Amino acid sequence: QVQLVESGGGLVQPGGSLRLSCAASGSIFSIYAMGWYRQAPGKQRELVAHITTGGSTNYADSVKGRFTISRENAKNMVYLQMNSLKPEDTAVYYCNADVLSGSRLAPHWGQGTQVTVSS
Repeated sequence: QVQLVESGGGLVQPGGSLRLSCAASGSIFSIYAMGWYRQAPGKQRELVAHITTGGSTNYADSVKGRFTISRENAKNMVYLQMNSLKPEDTAVYYCNADVLSGSRLAPHWGQGTQVTVSS
């Protein structure tokens, strides 16, 4: 079994920063692409940032220039540095990873961490 656990969420004022972390553990042979998604009340879950094993990244237009995704492959970790936060960034943020466990490659999701941007 594979588990993803997010941490680092919280309450922050507009313009502030947060750093989210996601740790993968369990029966992992290797991890391929990883990403961060978010879901605000009444909205669909959306891709925030994505990173490949080689370090290629992609960001939603709404966060470009403000958020940075990174990973440490040896630690099975992925991070999301969020700067210049806006109220519209308020959402539950989820970690996603494509994990090879045994002979099966499948996506896994964390339980999410709440980010609230408010004054």
